[in-house]
Amino acid sequence: MATTSTAASSSLRELTFRGVILGALLTVLFTAANVYLGLRIGITFATSIPAAVISMALLKAFRDSTIQENNIVQTIASAAGTLSAIVFVLPGLIMVGWWTGFPYWLSVAVIAIGGILGVMYSVPLRRALVTGSDLPYPEGVAAAEVLKVGAGVGGVEENRRGLRAIVVSSIAAAFYFMFAKTRIVAEAAERSFRVGAGATSASVSFSASLIGVGHLVGMSVGIAMIIGLLIARAGLLPWLTASQGIPAGELSDFTGTVFRQQVRFVGAGTIGVAAIWTLLKIIGPILKGISAALAANRKRGAGETLALTERDLPITIVGGTILAAMIPIAFLLTGFAQSGPIAAAGGTTIGLSILYILGAGLVIASVCGYMAGLIGASNSPISGVGILSVLGISLILAALFGSGHSDPNTTKALVAFALFVTAIVFGVATISNDNLQDLKTGQLVGATPWRQQVALVLGVIFGALVIPPILDLLNSAFGFQGAPGAGENALAAPQAALISAIAQGVLGNNLDWNLIGIGAAIGVAVIIADELLRKGSAGRYALPGLAVGMGIYLPMDLTLLIPIGALLGWFYNRWAERQSNPGFAERMGTLMATGLIVGESLMGVLYAGIVAAAERAGSENAGEVLALVEEFPLATPLGIILFTAIILGLYAWTRGQAKDAPATAEPDAEVEATYR
Repeated sequence: MATTSTAASSSLRELTFRGVILGALLTVLFTAANVYLGLRIGITFATSIPAAVISMALLKAFRDSTIQENNIVQTIASAAGTLSAIVFVLPGLIMVGWWTGFPYWLSVAVIAIGGILGVMYSVPLRRALVTGSDLPYPEGVAAAEVLKVGAGVGGVEENRRGLRAIVVSSIAAAFYFMFAKTRIVAEAAERSFRVGAGATSASVSFSASLIGVGHLVGMSVGIAMIIGLLIARAGLLPWLTASQGIPAGELSDFTGTVFRQQVRFVGAGTIGVAAIWTLLKIIGPILKGISAALAANRKRGAGETLALTERDLPITIVGGTILAAMIPIAFLLTGFAQSGPIAAAGGTTIGLSILYILGAGLVIASVCGYMAGLIGASNSPISGVGILSVLGISLILAALFGSGHSDPNTTKALVAFALFVTAIVFGVATISNDNLQDLKTGQLVGATPWRQQVALVLGVIFGALVIPPILDLLNSAFGFQGAPGAGENALAAPQAALISAIAQGVLGNNLDWNLIGIGAAIGVAVIIADELLRKGSAGRYALPGLAVGMGIYLPMDLTLLIPIGALLGWFYNRWAERQSNPGFAERMGTLMATGLIVGESLMGVLYAGIVAAAERAGSENAGEVLALVEEFPLATPLGIILFTAIILGLYAWTRGQAKDAPATAEPDAEVEATYR
């Protein structure tokens, strides 16, 4: 009886007003960091663990705070980690010249509707992919462990050290980022050189956030990205440049153009095949999950009481919300297509687009949910499913209106419509990716699924309100590579560029399907190797095809440090396993790595604001507003030395903090009851 009453009382302190407010504030903070990171290197990071640590540190001031309340805070804030991935699509509308900025309410509507659909689509998947599977959910389990430690007696010191790790590493990453803007130390190094009859290039970015990303994704992904990088730089780039002949002029410009216009499409083929394979592997569990959700709804209707941890949003509400969402989507698509070729066949196009969103949404929610469970939300196949999404809608539009139009404005209108539809579908991908990870955390701490699902909807709304102005700030300060008028400091926005290029290629009838076919063949070979490796090692080793694909199509300066970070993380975790409190030691490394990402990303947003202010003040070279020298010959060697010292010093400091681990006391009876 005592356990029941405790659980019941704690459930009243689960979805609280103060928790919602704190979750909203953290969402704003992490959204800003993730939008910048996504536009710069095409990667976002999961924010569940840092949000949980910050929440516990702050809510400890309230005597009646509970582990479930902290879980709600991290659930809301974690939406920032994945909803921000919408930047993989929306900047494409600027790159193709359709938008010059981000219309606020239109952008909010697209992001919010897609995200809410993502929550709804993933509700029936909880039974299939969380409670009914043995997927590891690395980030969800880690967040649950952090919450449990914080809720137990003796957890205060661990929380303090964890928060300190985030703050110290954030400051270190922020320092190097801003110091590099003075140009006394280098931000990156690059060199192009001949390889036989062809050419290739090598580059590295001195980015602390990349080290942090590598630490979090682990060795399997790091090795896979190295393999993809070698395929691109040692194989594809020399071969493609040799087949075209090396022109006179700047070698780096030539290799860069070949990489952007050809090599990355090979990566797109690899990612697409890997995403399809993932879907085929999980169709069975998806159907079982939907069946279980319908069965639970029938039990509820018959008056049967479900266990607290089995109470999802009723499937009738889920289905009704999905269908109701099609109404504003229809209005959005109609308003978007009022001019241009689509207006002449608006009814058919809008109808097919809505059906496409309905079907593709379920497929994408399933793929992203599965991959989040397998390798974590930070490395789920958001890019791959985005590529598949834009290919699907582009082929539908090509079938309706043809391709290769003589009027470039016609092609531009069709491409823009394809990107707009993809943005809605992409919102589904981002949140379904996050929702199942959070539901795993909730399962482990005794949370109520429907309350978490409501919290995810709130997180979607908060994030949707924040993302457009941040995008506008970064667009005005830097611009995006490939967009009209973009400067030399323009953000790469690699996924948005790739997805836009695919839409332009299909609808402009100039997509080189041979390159995508080569990528698909590589993807098939990697899938076979991955399956053999998993079976031969009893699941200990893997070669994720999506990570190989990303290694192929992301620029080398954005990928090289990720495997290095993975290697550093591997060494650190092996050390952590030998400590008296290995769980705490490993979490300290995770939090330090997260701080590297947060610090640099937030400085990126701050720097964008400085640049925008300098432009408004009339500065002729706003992009170099902090530069103290025009060119410093020792910038690269000094950068290598300082960057290496900062990273190795942080790892040494973290080990010192984790080595003298505080004693871990058993949770008291009330805490134990709340997460059983």
